[in-house]
Amino acid sequence: MTMRVLYGASPLDVKTYDTARLRAEFLIEGLFKSGEIEFVYTHVDRMIVGGAVPTTQSLTFGSGEDVGTEYFFTAREMGIANLGQPGTVTVDGTRYALANRDILYVGRGAKEIVLASDDASSPARFYMNSVPAGADIPHRLITRAEAKPLDLGGEARANKRQLRMYIHPEVSPSCLLLMGITDMAPGSIWNTMPPHLHERRMEAYVYFDLSDEDRVVHLMGRPEETRHLIVANGDAVLSPAWSIHMGAATGPYAFVWGMTGENQAYNDVAPVAVKDLK
Repeated sequence: MTMRVLYGASPLDVKTYDTARLRAEFLIEGLFKSGEIEFVYTHVDRMIVGGAVPTTQSLTFGSGEDVGTEYFFTAREMGIANLGQPGTVTVDGTRYALANRDILYVGRGAKEIVLASDDASSPARFYMNSVPAGADIPHRLITRAEAKPLDLGGEARANKRQLRMYIHPEVSPSCLLLMGITDMAPGSIWNTMPPHLHERRMEAYVYFDLSDEDRVVHLMGRPEETRHLIVANGDAVLSPAWSIHMGAATGPYAFVWGMTGENQAYNDVAPVAVKDLK
């Protein structure tokens, strides 16, 4: 297991960033390595973003040495989404089977997590978001069928999509973490429309089901001075509270969104009109 650290930046700093620096601070590449667990600890609301691809051997974590506590989950909660083939997550001896697009909520106090794939030749791809937690919430598996769907957008503006809420007060409660998956309709390319800000929450995205030759153009930054990241399949993006987030892709894709902050009010946002972007 490896743990990298990112420190975030203010919007004033970002004005001076070139492409390489912007990517270094906000784009997380290389999360899904065969037979390994990769974590990135970000000081943007202390979210940890992770990826794991177990193959012939299971992968285990739970020590808290990288977060300064006895166990990883001494003061944290986590969502684990399976973006690959069927696999299992075992939490302190309790085994959960995750199909594609299932998410497991792991509450504060867990000691050992074991990740495994049903078939090493067609492995699971586990994507993880972990944030500090101040309450004990029971672990729970939320299948795709149990998630709450919201149909958004329309074909005329190429932003028709279905958002599914998994870790959310209306589906499965947590302390501070929100997590879900959005799938784009055929022919639609724009996500999260209109762009918006939520000063009381940060967000992380991971883009997946994108072909090797396609890319997502992810827009970020202040509305009056936007920046962009070119994002490949399996890359994650950090979106601080001061930044807009919206994107379009050159081909079909989906993404997992995870949020944390002062509240869990999903509609607590400040929309920004597209005509006002610079």
